[in-house]
Amino acid sequence: MNEVRDTLYKLVEQEINKGCKFFTMGTHGEFDKLALSVCRELRKTYNDICIQVVITSLKSIEPIIEYDLIWGNDRYVPYNDVDTVMYEIEQVHFKRKIIVSNQRMIDGCKTLICYVDTDRNNSGAKTAMKYALNKGLNVINIYKT
Repeated sequence: MNEVRDTLYKLVEQEINKGCKFFTMGTHGEFDKLALSVCRELRKTYNDICIQVVITSLKSIEPIIEYDLIWGNDRYVPYNDVDTVMYEIEQVHFKRKIIVSNQRMIDGCKTLICYVDTDRNNSGAKTAMKYALNKGLNVINIYKT
C-alpha cells in the first residue's frame, strides 16, 4: 500500500500546484481513509487546502454536536480538523446511499482520483468511476494490475 500512498500523495500535490484547494472524499473504504490521511499530511505544507469528508448516515459516526457560529445551526463534527457533509439522501434506499453520495461528490468536482479494479464485476468505486467518465471528468485511476 506504500506505493499507492506515494502515488496518491504525488497526484494530490500536483492538483494543489495546479490550483486545486478543495478535496472531497468518502468515509467507507480503505482508499477513502488513505486519501484523507494524504490530504491531512499535505495540509501541513499547503495550509490553505480544504478537506471535506462525506458521510452517508448519522448512524455511522459518533455525533459530536457543536454550534456553528457562521451558519447559525448545530452540525455534526466527527472529524475535528476537516469539514463533514451529509447530502440530503434520507429518502434514498440504504443500498443506494453510497452510490448517490458518490454521484453528488462527483457532480462538484473536475478531477477524480480513484483506485478501481476495472476487472471487478460490481463495486461502488467502479460505478463512481463510470459516472465520472460519463460526465467528462478527468479520471486518474491509480490501480495497477
